[in-house]
Amino acid sequence: MKRPVVVPRQESLMYPIVKNPFVHNLQLSTLDIVRIVFMSITIAPVRLVSLALLFGLAWLLAAISLAYRTPEEKKKPLEGWRKSLLTPVIMLGRAVCNCTSFRIKVKGQPSTAEEAPILIVAPHSSFFDGLVLFYCSTLPSVVSRLENSSIFIMGSLIEYTQPVLVKREDPNSRTNTIKEIHKRAHSGGKWPQIIIFPEGTCTNRSCLINFKSGAFYPGTPVQPVLIRYPNQLDTVTWTWEGPGAFALLWYTLCQFRTNVEIEFLPVYTPSEEEKKNAALFASNVRAKMAEALGVPVTDHSYDDCRLMQKAAKLKLPKSAGIVEFMKLNKKLGLKFDDANDLLDKYYAIAKDSGGDITYDEFAKYLHLPKSDALEEVFNLYDRNGSGTIDFREYVIGLSLVSSPENTEDTIKFAFQLFDEGNKGYITKEELGTILHKAFNMDGLDSDALFEEVDLNQDGRICFDEFSQHAMKKPEYAKLFKTYQDTKMNGHEKQE
Repeated sequence: MKRPVVVPRQESLMYPIVKNPFVHNLQLSTLDIVRIVFMSITIAPVRLVSLALLFGLAWLLAAISLAYRTPEEKKKPLEGWRKSLLTPVIMLGRAVCNCTSFRIKVKGQPSTAEEAPILIVAPHSSFFDGLVLFYCSTLPSVVSRLENSSIFIMGSLIEYTQPVLVKREDPNSRTNTIKEIHKRAHSGGKWPQIIIFPEGTCTNRSCLINFKSGAFYPGTPVQPVLIRYPNQLDTVTWTWEGPGAFALLWYTLCQFRTNVEIEFLPVYTPSEEEKKNAALFASNVRAKMAEALGVPVTDHSYDDCRLMQKAAKLKLPKSAGIVEFMKLNKKLGLKFDDANDLLDKYYAIAKDSGGDITYDEFAKYLHLPKSDALEEVFNLYDRNGSGTIDFREYVIGLSLVSSPENTEDTIKFAFQLFDEGNKGYITKEELGTILHKAFNMDGLDSDALFEEVDLNQDGRICFDEFSQHAMKKPEYAKLFKTYQDTKMNGHEKQE
């Protein structure tokens, strides 16, 4: 008879409402395809040429404005005639938006740099989101990689925004970037506003993912800015799974009209507590924006995208790598490098099933036959009762089920269980006998397990070898504990 399985469940670790905010499935109907073909040979080429001309003219104005600046001038905001060219550049930017088929609707009142030095824009879902720059009170500064400033044409346009440049190869890059943002935010409006997309990556707008704290460290008022694309056909969403950038650009050029809504929410002034706690400040601003958008918040982050890419390299579905990383980081103390290593381990178990661990694969990985004890442990990992274990469940299972049981005392107990006579090593026969009694394992399977644990191949398993294997596969710890509890319950009944 099976022992009753009591499965602990933490509400805070339940699946998020949106499991995958990094996928965009673009479904084109026959009518859509016909329209794209028609526009591809009529209007879209004209729009593309117009875009090139407008970008070229904007680049020319930006290049003139930036020409012959001294090193001292480069450290200061644009002034005089250089600054006077901002207005025509903004008008050209708006003309680019109209040429691309966008019809922009602006709600709310853009703030000035004195009122809110930092603009917080979300959700970030497309390279088209940059169009918001041309509808602010003046042209705001962007945060950009240093390498982008050397890109032909685009580099001058980026530099004209007086960007905060990030040097990714610099180990102090994050600290220096925050310092620069802080300096500008406290300049009393001398510098332009800084526009920041705090999600740090593109999503499908189904939720607001974790906000990075960099924009909130200065503790100054910020203005939340919402971007919506209320269109029947979504040709703008550019995220980790879906159409590529060029395809989306062309599809958008081939639309008769693409609606965009930019909403400037009231300036958010932080409390004293929020000024001291950037993470709290970021969380509260996100909550306000999510409420206005009518979408949930989740703890997904860019690290989930990195794990998605790793999953793809391992030939797993990209979605296998999504674990809502920031939640597991906060609740379980999970580090990215640890999650990255666990994905390799997960792949070794799940590679034959297409992404999830089945009960058969779980047993095969542990070199154990199916049994009530093994099924109990499997069910503890399978949090949603689907009959399989996904990567998120595996990570949580190791953290909450196996690792807490994988103590030195548990390992010593298990070793003593196999080591008859306390002689300090386990023989092949001793291992086989106990495994047969505990899990009904046959001789061939126990011999294979013995060979795996016996690292120096001397025909004996010493405590160090046993301990190393137990640490490598902490899943065994819960099985040892289950077997120990079963024996204890058996003794109690006999008494």
